[in-house]
Amino acid sequence: MSEIRQRTSGEGDGADKQTPHLSPSTGEPDSEDSDNDDLHDFATAKGDKSPLVQAAPTGTDVTPEILDSVTKNMSQRWRSYTIRFVLSICMITSFFVLLYLGPIALVLLVMGIQLKCFSEIINIGYVVYRSQNLPWFRTLSWYFLVTANYYINGEMIIDQFGVLLQKTDFLIYFLTYHKFISISLYVAGIVAFVCSLKKKYYLRQFTLFGYTHVTLLVVAVGANFLTRLIFEGIFWFFLCTSMIICNDIWAYLFGFFFGKTPLIKLSPKKTWEGYIGGGIATLIYSVIVTSIMVQYDYLVCPIEYSLEKDGLSLDECIRNPVFVLADYVLPKSVQTLLNIVGMPMTTIQMYPITFHSMFLAAFSSLIGPFGGFFASGFKRAFRIKDFGDVFPGHGGFMDRFDCQVIMGAFMYTYVATFIRIPNPQKLLTTIFAMQPEEQLTVLHALCDNLQGKGLIDCNSVYSLR
Repeated sequence: MSEIRQRTSGEGDGADKQTPHLSPSTGEPDSEDSDNDDLHDFATAKGDKSPLVQAAPTGTDVTPEILDSVTKNMSQRWRSYTIRFVLSICMITSFFVLLYLGPIALVLLVMGIQLKCFSEIINIGYVVYRSQNLPWFRTLSWYFLVTANYYINGEMIIDQFGVLLQKTDFLIYFLTYHKFISISLYVAGIVAFVCSLKKKYYLRQFTLFGYTHVTLLVVAVGANFLTRLIFEGIFWFFLCTSMIICNDIWAYLFGFFFGKTPLIKLSPKKTWEGYIGGGIATLIYSVIVTSIMVQYDYLVCPIEYSLEKDGLSLDECIRNPVFVLADYVLPKSVQTLLNIVGMPMTTIQMYPITFHSMFLAAFSSLIGPFGGFFASGFKRAFRIKDFGDVFPGHGGFMDRFDCQVIMGAFMYTYVATFIRIPNPQKLLTTIFAMQPEEQLTVLHALCDNLQGKGLIDCNSVYSLR
């Protein structure tokens, strides 16, 4: 263990010199000066069976017995390849099954992954800073996760289904007081945290407090972006997640067979050959998968409340213009070339979404991997191999979904900025929440505006009363 040093009177909490504190879990002296000593112990200890080392997530080489029997005579390189290939097929198959089950199954999938990723990251903090013995901290970490989900997911539900909530007496209070309840829950968490502060552990507790909130920003907000993509249309969620999966697979294959040039020191096994090959494959994939999915209303229609059906609409909508065929004029040089080969053509029909999809594919290939590099840097900082040991050959949930966080955030922002069109349902949510007198004011203002454009006669509208 690290050298035990006593704090001087001018350090830390302003307390007098302290004698070494005995850890309740190990009975060993506990250093009071720097958490870097704990990290150094964690990083360099070999053969140490202390709870700190035993609890650290280090990945696993344990594989199902059937895979062991098949790969036992292979070289380590091909054994690793085979295990990753088989597990990848299983995970992709499971994903398609959930996709078939519909949006509710996908939302539950995202929520489950969020919980597991949060658990994996927070547990690293607990281990490295020995916070298992700090009062309430594990409970408060999960409390803040619940509070964060209540706020951000509640805002999303109100935004998407506010009209439906207005029709339920019980949920009307959720709609009206949601923000107030959210801030009250958060303030209660702050109060509980302050009450849990323990002398000589202030630095560690505040460090983990910040650590927890950064984790919430990455995991909870990232999961919310993916969930919002589901409600924008299954097309967007599938495109987001499948692009990262495609890029990951093809980058691995190109790197496995052709990789020679290291890409980045944070991840020594990544190569330029894999990076470029994965990017090209993802670009081609985006065009193919978009041309297939755009044919189905079930995939491209947003999930929203329909006044006509008085229920959720999943497969009927007025298509966004990006999902409607459009004519594009070919460049003169291309027209000339087509005339030479006997295929005269001046225009071509394409779905506008194809161009958006290609741009998003470029982002997922060029920038998406940096989510993985970020995670690699994080793991190197804490001297761990993987975030967890759920998937043999792959690591934990966070190891598999690190790139999805940055891709989900970017794609939702892209859709909200360049794709989404005004939605009358969301405006109606606000109007239905008004008092009758306020609704009449809106009606008169709207009627006067439309009458000024020569579209309706307000007198005929008012006579309907």
